Amino acid sequence: MSRNAIEIEGLRKVYAAGKRTAAKEALKGVDLTIPEGSVFGLLGPNGAGKSTMINIMAGLVRKTSGKVRIWGFDQDENPRQSRAAIGVMPQELSVDPFFTPRESLEVQAGLYGVPPKERRTEEILELIGLTDKAEAYARTLSGGMRRRLLLGKALVHAPQILVLDEPTAGVDIELRQMLWTNVRELNRQGMTIILTTHYLEEAQEMCDEIAIIDQGSLIIRDTTESILKRMDAKTLLVRTGAPLGQVSLPEGVSREDRADGWTAFSYKRSHLGAGAILTALQGAGADVVDVSTAEPDLEDAFLELTSHHGQPAG
Repeated sequence: MSRNAIEIEGLRKVYAAGKRTAAKEALKGVDLTIPEGSVFGLLGPNGAGKSTMINIMAGLVRKTSGKVRIWGFDQDENPRQSRAAIGVMPQELSVDPFFTPRESLEVQAGLYGVPPKERRTEEILELIGLTDKAEAYARTLSGGMRRRLLLGKALVHAPQILVLDEPTAGVDIELRQMLWTNVRELNRQGMTIILTTHYLEEAQEMCDEIAIIDQGSLIIRDTTESILKRMDAKTLLVRTGAPLGQVSLPEGVSREDRADGWTAFSYKRSHLGAGAILTALQGAGADVVDVSTAEPDLEDAFLELTSHHGQPAG
C-alpha cells in the first residue's frame, strides 16, 4: 500500500487582529493528503493561504487548530522529527551575503544537527551547479545562482519531502530547465516534491496531482488529468480558403475571427461534437482547408474553479 508523505486534517490558522487590521482566517479547516513519492502541485491565487500552509508544514508558523503529520510524525507530538523530514526552498532570495555557498551549506547542515562526516556539501554544490562558485561570497552571485543556493540549503539534511515555493519566479529559461532536471532526478530517487507556482504550464507538465486553494479553503484535489477532464469547454479552429461569411451555427456555439486567419468556434463537448459545426460550415458553402482542435489547459481550469469559488452563493 502507498503511504502519505503529508496528512493534514481540519487545519485552521487565524491571524489575530492588529491595531489597523481585522482578524483574518487564512486557513478554514483544510483536509489534505499528499502521497509519498509524488510531485504535487499546491496552487491558488495570491492570498489564498498557500504560504501559510507551507510555513505551518515547515514548523515556521503555529497553527490555530487541526492535525499535521509530516512523514508520519505528528507535529505536536514529534516536532523535531517532522521538521527534519521536510526541506523548503523559499520564494524570497534570503542568503547571507558574507558567506560563500560552501559555508552556507555547512552552516545550514549544522543547524539541522548533521554531523560533519555525514554532510554532502560537495555533492550538493555539484547538483545545483555552484562548484565553481563555492568560494565566492553570496553577495557576488546572480539572482539565479542565489536561487540555486536556496535549493541546496533545503537539501542539506536529506529530507524526504522538498517544498518548492515559486522556484522559477523571475529566472531565465536555462536555470528553469536545470531546476526541473534536478527536481525530476530527486523525485526519481524517491523524494516527494511539493510545488507552488504561478506558471500553470509548469504545474501541468510536472505534477501528478494538484490541490487548488482559494480564500483559505480547498476547492479541489485530484490528478492533473482528472481536473482537465472536468473542463467541458472545447475549441474548434478552422481555416478557410476565402473569408468566412455568416454561418448559422448550432445553439451554444460562439465564434471568434482571429487575426492569424483562423476562426475559433467554442462549444461544450457535453452538448455537441465538432462534426455539427463542420456540417454547418459545409452547409454554408465554406471552403475549409485546415482544421484543428484545442483542449482546455490547467490555466483554464484554474480560472474557472477560482472564479466560481469567489462568487457569492445564490
